[in-house]
Amino acid sequence: MAKGRSRSKPLPPWVNAVLAGVLHLLARLPLSVAHRIGQVLGWLMLKIPNKQRRNALINIRVCFPGLDEAARRAFWRRSMVEYGKTYLEIAYLWLRPAEQVLGEIREVDGLDRLRREDGRGVIVLSPHLGAWELAGLYLSSLGPTTTLYKPQPVLDRLIARARARRGAVVVPITAQGIRGLLQALRCGEFVGVLPDQEPKADRGAVFAPFFGVPAYTMLLVSRMARKTGARVVFLIVERLPRGAGYRAHCLAAPEGIDAEDELVAASALNRGVEACIRICPEQYIWPYKRFRTRPEGMERLYTGPL
Repeated sequence: MAKGRSRSKPLPPWVNAVLAGVLHLLARLPLSVAHRIGQVLGWLMLKIPNKQRRNALINIRVCFPGLDEAARRAFWRRSMVEYGKTYLEIAYLWLRPAEQVLGEIREVDGLDRLRREDGRGVIVLSPHLGAWELAGLYLSSLGPTTTLYKPQPVLDRLIARARARRGAVVVPITAQGIRGLLQALRCGEFVGVLPDQEPKADRGAVFAPFFGVPAYTMLLVSRMARKTGARVVFLIVERLPRGAGYRAHCLAAPEGIDAEDELVAASALNRGVEACIRICPEQYIWPYKRFRTRPEGMERLYTGPL
């Protein structure tokens, strides 16, 4: 049994129009300017009490217990600055022409890992690290791609349209959407999944270690890999300093990610996410409540003063 989570209230409909207008204005900024403004936003978030800065510090504390307090605080400050950049670059990544956005990728490490062979599809996992929206766009530029998408309370059409710019098929997290992923894999295509989202309790998941902490982890990836024989690869896009663009990294999945044993498979998936994070650790979205659902008997983490 796992402790449940509270559900946030839906935002008013007018918020869509306001946010879309702001994003279209921000999309006009050069990337380097957007990142500089993002740095300021991240600094302000460090100074003003808010849940994001509290949750980030909690996550860093439990995931890196070996850091002393000074090192932990320094890492926390750098991560919040990168978090600010994430907010400011998103308009550029969603609303600029696809070719222009793809042109910001300066190099790609391990591209051969994304090859499709023997008619088998490839499951490509992109955690919430660096410019994950650019990772999806880059993947769809390499070949037919179907991506899993969680419908959003605001900006839903804008986000879905942005992710489909290079012909990607966007499917919801439903039974029909999962069937779409399996069909794409059987056709030898790419399938994109964000592997570090906490799944709903009624969709297969187990608690598996993530930086040594029990995290409610999806089983979708291992089940799809076993059903279709698809390879699993991690793809991240690292944000370069001073608005200089991005570097993509393709990593092989850890052994056991397609294991029949659910705990073995989920643990391998989380090790893969950890390997990605170690490339640019400050660029992970540490404010995300990754440990929101807890094993029975364990205390809730995201409480206390802001």
